Amino acid sequence: MLEDLEVRLLEYKTVGEFLVDIKKEFREGDEEEVKVAELRRLEQGSKTMKEFIQKFRRIARESGYEEQPLVKEFKWGMNRMICQKLMKSK
Repeated sequence: MLEDLEVRLLEYKTVGEFLVDIKKEFREGDEEEVKVAELRRLEQGSKTMKEFIQKFRRIARESGYEEQPLVKEFKWGMNRMICQKLMKSK
């Protein structure tokens, strides 16, 4: 796509049209990779644990991750104080 732009085989009337095509180009890649990246950015922050779990599950379903990698990402995104308390309770 970029090569076509450089040699003027592709032209856009607006930046919006260009951005739509760029998004399509990158989304056509691996949807699982996009979901994995979302999991890695997900943080509990001020969300309740229930809200965090619901969002995590929704993203995790499409990530292709299973078991240990999911546990690792879940712990990483959790509120640090809650995670520490859970680890001490073992």
